Amino acid sequence: MARNRLGVIGFGIMGERLVRAALDQGADTTEIVGIWDPSEAAMARLAEGLPDVPRMDSAEAVIDAADCVYVATPPASHIAYGTRILNAGKALFLEKPLSHDMEEARDFVAFVEGGGHRAAVNFIFASSPSVDQLKTWARDGLLGETVERISIDVAFANWPRPWQMAAADWLSKRAEGGFTREVVSHFLFLARRLAGPLELKKASVSYPDDGESCEDNIGALIESSGVPIQLSGRVGATNADDTNMTVITGDAGAIRLRDWSIAELRLFDGSWGEAPNAIPHAEMRPLLLKGQLEKLAAMTRGEEHSLATVREALEVQEIVEAILASDQPALGGGGA
Repeated sequence: MARNRLGVIGFGIMGERLVRAALDQGADTTEIVGIWDPSEAAMARLAEGLPDVPRMDSAEAVIDAADCVYVATPPASHIAYGTRILNAGKALFLEKPLSHDMEEARDFVAFVEGGGHRAAVNFIFASSPSVDQLKTWARDGLLGETVERISIDVAFANWPRPWQMAAADWLSKRAEGGFTREVVSHFLFLARRLAGPLELKKASVSYPDDGESCEDNIGALIESSGVPIQLSGRVGATNADDTNMTVITGDAGAIRLRDWSIAELRLFDGSWGEAPNAIPHAEMRPLLLKGQLEKLAAMTRGEEHSLATVREALEVQEIVEAILASDQPALGGGGA
């Protein structure tokens, strides 16, 4: 079977991670045929770090060379690149969010769905063995008959996180950045996959006083088929770069995902037990990316896959942007 000829537009941290995953462990499914970034510094870093990877002189050159193109640029450029890629008849793998503009995002989803285009969005929990473990526990009845509630809590020592500082010029700004778009969206996608369509009931947000910096505290109450989902997020609430916890509580038990990759089951004595195959996120990430690449190759061939659809990404973005637009100030604990 021919490998997926993958091009990459944007060689920041996300672009580099996927490229390295393809080179290290995806050679049976993926061939990197070209990378371009509008930043001269990014292209110089590519030349130094991965000298054997083809470097292109334009986005058009990447699109021409590829069967599928991964767009890993800041959000404001996602849809422009995505539209050009799809109009060229190529498959699209888009970094989230779809856009920072809701009207543009809705129009783009209509374009993708109306044209039958091959497109997906990079929500990593679509390929998570830890999420598969949660689903197995739920199918085995360890939650009971019904899910009673879900809670999502994320915290950061600082935003952006240290490894993101090269992109701080937009990640730290209100227009395109912020942890709700970049991190909380992953957990909203997870809740959407686990429980169904999401409906925002109330939300709160606080921002620094400079009028430009992104949010530092959020809270929200969301529902999915009557199941309440309590969300909170804060900057300055942990000494770690980031911590997160998603807890699903049923009428007979509870399961949770801790710090991106540790699946845990509540035991009879109330303590939590890790899944036998639990590993830290840094060790799990290569498995996630390998799974994403395998699914991406299937999508490019026109086969079924379980990557996040643009419709799912839009539903998540609707919730995210509504939280960020809330006129209610967030409480100190992040409650809504």
